[in-house]
This record gives sequence, structure tokens and C-alpha cells, in this order.
Amino acid sequence: MTNSFGNSGRKPSFAVLGVGAVGGLYGGLLAKAGFDVHFLARSDYLYLKSSKLKVETPLGDFQLQAQVYDDVKKMPQVDCVVVCWKTTANVALRETLPHFQGSQPTILVLQNGLNIEEQAAQYVDRTQILGGCCFLCCNRLGPGHIKHLDYGRIAIGSFDQRLSGQITERMNQVGSAFSQAGVEIQLATSLAEIRWKKLAWNIPFNGLSVVLNSDTATIMANPQSAQLAEQLMEEVSQSANACGVQISEDHIQKMLADTRAMVPYASSMLLDYQGGRRMELEAIFGNPIRAAHSAGYQPKRIEMLYRQLSFLDDHQQNARTHLSNS
Repeated sequence: MTNSFGNSGRKPSFAVLGVGAVGGLYGGLLAKAGFDVHFLARSDYLYLKSSKLKVETPLGDFQLQAQVYDDVKKMPQVDCVVVCWKTTANVALRETLPHFQGSQPTILVLQNGLNIEEQAAQYVDRTQILGGCCFLCCNRLGPGHIKHLDYGRIAIGSFDQRLSGQITERMNQVGSAFSQAGVEIQLATSLAEIRWKKLAWNIPFNGLSVVLNSDTATIMANPQSAQLAEQLMEEVSQSANACGVQISEDHIQKMLADTRAMVPYASSMLLDYQGGRRMELEAIFGNPIRAAHSAGYQPKRIEMLYRQLSFLDDHQQNARTHLSNS
């Protein structure tokens, strides 16, 4: 790395973009562990200026006064920028990431989906970028209030394909910091593999939670919807295999068992839909479908679910636009 990450015995500094479920939890844990953490907030800025960030977690509930900003131009240079907002907000990367380039930071993209790091690569060198998949049950209950329910592991890999197969110094440095904050970290030699494996959960359970208006427990309790979730997982596996990533049947069965065992969980996509926000359809559905097509495979069930979700998303947004204009 060309920046000063962790040099001279100094703990590295972080900029966390977004103070939702992911940014609030992991940024909060880093700050609690003594790291210098700066949060870029949008809707929660005024609240967090005057009130503490509250995190309820099985790791131990805590509150802290966050260093929060509403304008990236006011933020200091840091060692690592952690992208935690939804992919639907990534247009803001254009004005955000170049601000930090004076320190040549590591960019850690903690977002759902496939090939989402390409957006960050428009503004920084690919060698700076790590992708991370959060295996996490966590929700934002309100301004500055995060509820961590279960799990929490982050799998991290290098985005630059020239570094595939390696555990790089950037990965070790970022992983060490998160580990010190109490986060379980997996350093992976293939970012594509960890992203496809996460999609094997995200595609069925984010999608079905919206079209069925159900949490994970309700989906798994019904034999028909549980079978559909498994069939969608199998299609993700076939899509991944076509793209050169192997997902075993054992992995699918483990995810199904873990989902049955987890606390009832309303997916982030369901919460976005219920809140009237755009869903992350292109990152989680569109990109994997296009990748599968390019590799010669057609995931028909995933495509049907994608079209259903696209209809719901467009219909809701059109209704909101009509209401605001009336």
C-alpha cells in the first residue's frame, strides 16, 4: 500500500459512507474499539450531531458520539474508505471517492451484488479496491439506531483480477482492524466466489421476501416457498458455475439450514420496498443475470423474480411520483 495504513504504531483511520445497518454497526464497532472513524451521513446527520449512535448487538450494546459529516469536503484524509450505503446511492461515489485520493486509501466496498466495485473503479485505481460480503442480520430501526440480530462475518477479497489467488497486504491490514473491533473476518483469494456465494442467499430471500411479503422464518416454514428458495439457490449455483465459480450442494444446504435456524429476519430489500425506496435490483439481480447470459446460461426462475420485482419497484415509484405531483 502507498498510504500510511497502521504505520508508526498508529491505529488506521476510516471514513464510513452511510450510517445505515451496515455502516452503523461496523463503523460503530471500529469507533468503539478506538479507531478514528468519520461517518458521512445523509438523513441521520442532524440527529447524530446532537445525539449518540445507538447499537444493539449480541456483541454488547453500546452508544457513542460519532464524528459525523454531511459534506465529504469537510472530512479528513483517511487510511480506509468503507462504502456502506446501498448501491442505489453509488452515483455519489463520483464526488466522494476523489476527495480521499490524497492519502491513496484502501476502498472497501461492503455492498450486496455482483461487479459493483466497477463503479468505484471509475474514480480510484483498481489495486486500491477490496470487496466485502457481510453475512449479517441487522436493521436500522430509526435515526442513529442500529439493531444487530445475528451473524456478522465479513468475507473480503481483492477486486483487481491481477491479485486473484492472493491474500494481499491491504486485505491483512483491513482484516486486522475489523478483527480488533470484534468482527469475524474471512480473507478470500477469490472475490467472485464470495460474491456468488452471498448471492445464493440474497437472490432468493431478498426477492421472495418482497413478492411474498414475508420474513425468512415465514418463507422457510412453508414447504412451497422453501422449495422455491432452494430452486432459486440452485439456479444461482448454475449461474456461478457457468461463470467459473463452483458452489457446492453442501453450501446450499448449509445456507438453508442456517436460514431455518436464524431469528426471523426481514430482508433489506423488503424494508426498502416497505419504506418506498428503490430496491437494489440491478446489483443483486440484473448484474448476475447478465453475467450468466454472457456465459451461456439462462436462469429462468431468477429472471421471472427479477421482472416481478422490477414491476413492483416501478409501480411504487410511479405512484409516489404521481402523488407528489397531484
